[in-house]
Amino acid sequence: MSQPKAQLRRDGFTFKEFFVAHDRCAMKVGTDGLMLGAWSPVSKARHVLDIGTGSGLLALMLAQRTGPTVTIDAVELDAQAASQAQENVLASPWADRITVHEADIRQWSSENTARYDLIVSNPPYFDEGVKCATPERDRARYTTTLDHQSLLEIAATLVTEEGFFCVVLPIEASDLFTQKALGIGWHLRLRTDVAETESRLPHRVLLAFSPRAGDVFADRLAIRGPDQRYSDSYTALTQSFYLFM
Repeated sequence: MSQPKAQLRRDGFTFKEFFVAHDRCAMKVGTDGLMLGAWSPVSKARHVLDIGTGSGLLALMLAQRTGPTVTIDAVELDAQAASQAQENVLASPWADRITVHEADIRQWSSENTARYDLIVSNPPYFDEGVKCATPERDRARYTTTLDHQSLLEIAATLVTEEGFFCVVLPIEASDLFTQKALGIGWHLRLRTDVAETESRLPHRVLLAFSPRAGDVFADRLAIRGPDQRYSDSYTALTQSFYLFM
């Protein structure tokens, strides 16, 4: 007898171990966030910070990838998104390990004394451009409320000496972001250039910075193979999360 199909809700994204509702969030669950959550180094993480958590996707992914003693703070400026992130966390297996804070990270960081072994952010990508349909999407898409320089400086005040700060960015924004990071004392340690297929140029980049200098590991990831199915490398990265992998 065949197994019944999983019931998929329409207001979000169903993963193997949790569900993310995102209908009240400006930015929806997407490949960028999925890659960052699956890629960020967690082996030495004990305290994790997600800056601009949105629906809570990264916090939930990192909770799945880490042990029961690891705690995660998830900070979100937008009230609707923070509320939805809190609901997603409470419905997950890791409600006792993730704390959602509705706050401006600039003020929150100045009042916070904790230090984090891993900080992640799927940040606003672009300088202000064409207005979006809502102010919430403007804030999520453009750097008007949190520019990259400020993000780097905030992360630098919150990271431990051997910790990592990880982001995903468009390839065209990555060089300037890296220059700004190096300029205030960060060291690039991991870089993965992401292309849709092997034959196409990279369009996204995953970056991991640390206050501590060390070897730099760089590689390339193609999301799809020649047959347009997910590549072996992308499947290996994300198969713990995708429901039908």
